[in-house]
Amino acid sequence: MEADHSQFKHQLSPIRGLRSDRAAQTIVTSHAVVQNLRRGHYELATDAPPATRVAAAFTELAQAI
Repeated sequence: MEADHSQFKHQLSPIRGLRSDRAAQTIVTSHAVVQNLRRGHYELATDAPPATRVAAAFTELAQAI
């Protein structure tokens, strides 16, 4: 029983950390974009309140695509 449990636990263990430099760069860049959207540095969703600016910007981007 214990051997089955450890195999199951091993399969469910979360992936910790970033596995590649490219993944880290993507996360850092995405974080910077979201921060800049919230601060109103882009001409996207500038009429939206800061709390909903990110969601409004993604809606505008989706409509543009």
